[in-house]
Amino acid sequence: MSSTWIGNTLRLSLFGQSHSAAVGMTLDGLPAGLAVDAERLQAFLNRRAPGRNAWSTARREEDVPEFLCGLKDGFTCGAPLTAIIRNNNTRSQDYVNLKTLPRPGHADYAANLRYQGFQDASGGGHFSGRLTAPLCVAGGILLQELQRRGVSVMARIVQIGSVRDDSAFSGSVSEKTFPASDDEADARMQEAILRAKEEGDSLGGIIECVITGFPGGLGSPIFDGIESRLAQMLFAIPAVKGIEFGAGFRAASLKGSENNDPFCVNAEGKIATVSNNAGGLLGGISIGTPIVFRLAVKPTPSIAKAQQSVNLETLQPETLRIQGRHDPCIVPRAVPVAEAAAALVLFDLLLEG
Repeated sequence: MSSTWIGNTLRLSLFGQSHSAAVGMTLDGLPAGLAVDAERLQAFLNRRAPGRNAWSTARREEDVPEFLCGLKDGFTCGAPLTAIIRNNNTRSQDYVNLKTLPRPGHADYAANLRYQGFQDASGGGHFSGRLTAPLCVAGGILLQELQRRGVSVMARIVQIGSVRDDSAFSGSVSEKTFPASDDEADARMQEAILRAKEEGDSLGGIIECVITGFPGGLGSPIFDGIESRLAQMLFAIPAVKGIEFGAGFRAASLKGSENNDPFCVNAEGKIATVSNNAGGLLGGISIGTPIVFRLAVKPTPSIAKAQQSVNLETLQPETLRIQGRHDPCIVPRAVPVAEAAAALVLFDLLLEG
């Protein structure tokens, strides 16, 4: 069931390959009567869609979802919700050599081991980031419903390569073409991406997500904690190599007196914390403060520079020069994917509430 995420109430299945006729999703367990604003959903999908700017792949797809079932007159009807997104701009000939000459850093070799040469190598097949398009359909719908319930899920870029944005989080980030808070850091990040692209290379980075308005008291200890559930979903995003909550790895260098978040009563007369090193979660359970996590995203493995590989048929070393169209940095397009993935877990928690 590798392509199916099973929540405690919701169940999401993703299907398709990068160069198949379409990619799609089925989301089961949704309550009937949830409103779906198609215009808002398309605007959200456009944030992830390829071919829109100089720092994304030249492959342009419109990414307009076609709903096959589960939606009636703009509302969920209780049936499993299924949507497809057609692939219209593929060049499979660019990938004909990858079954025998795997790309370093990509899933080509692992796929060959697992599927014994029967895998679809075109565009990465089922391992491709293309599968995050239907994930964003599911998550984009739930982001709308979360907002109606007073829950905000906002992500931004805090680092590209060695360029950091340490400014305060701004709620207007999602409205920007390049989702960084600070305009000066934004410009330097874009410059770094374009420089790497000119060199035939790529860059990774860090995404930060802040969730506000989520009620306290949801989640469970041990295996069913919110961190565990978010991590399972977020690690399904291709290129994510690390996750931290709150202070994360920085907590390892702090003393207990520095890392602990003192409790207080806020201006509204509610229990709060002075700091938020816990990232809004204690014992796997939400405490009502903002939930904060960060994702480490690796550099795109498909680069224009020549790389060493091994021919799987001859077992001889060969130089690989990758053809095709690839993002010099996947981080900007992964920002809405992080929001969508988080929304699925959060709404599942609200449903079991």
